[in-house]
Amino acid sequence: MQTRRISSQSILGALVIVIGLALLAETTGYADVSVFWTYVPSLFVLLGLFALVASGFRNVVGPVAVIAVAVAWQLVALEYLTAEEVIQLWPLALVLFGLSLVLGQYRSQVQHVDGSYVTGLGVFGDTEKRASKLFTGGSLTALFGGATLDLRDTTLEGRPVTVTATAAFGGVDLIVPREWNVALDVLPIFGGASDDRLRAQHQHDDVDLIVTGFAVFGGVAVKD
Repeated sequence: MQTRRISSQSILGALVIVIGLALLAETTGYADVSVFWTYVPSLFVLLGLFALVASGFRNVVGPVAVIAVAVAWQLVALEYLTAEEVIQLWPLALVLFGLSLVLGQYRSQVQHVDGSYVTGLGVFGDTEKRASKLFTGGSLTALFGGATLDLRDTTLEGRPVTVTATAAFGGVDLIVPREWNVALDVLPIFGGASDDRLRAQHQHDDVDLIVTGFAVFGGVAVKD
């Protein structure tokens, strides 16, 4: 039996929950969380490391940029560096952006996934995956980047199958067969969700795929 991997959606959700609980404790006066705020940057270091591992080290520049910014933020919070010293290093952002353009020419365009449950995380970069076997569901997250999942070569295990999509200042694309009946249950917050496929000649009532999640200043699109 296949073990389901921890999804990027779960990691992002856990991070939001922890920060929300800390804010609640502070606003209600229940606890002193000043020490927690000092180490918040370390949470984003962990997020960047997870993005590296989750992409199989194919999406490198974006996660490394997140880690670098978070490390600098942490050093400032611990008073090992000053904000002025960090600002002097801003040209490194241009260097990282240039590296992302160069490495993008040599990176594999599509990653074939053997597992039935697919996760994808694009942070300041793009991740493209193609499921080629029995498909049981997935989770896609795009943070200032893009995440694409191609399901045209898959067979669904039971119907409906659910894919959770989170787009924050980025875009999530799902490529599915035209004959599939897709139900969009995405909450758009200054964003959008759409099914951009041409209608198939023959429609059926049963739902094949449910796309859930939310889009914040981003978009979730179903394509063929």
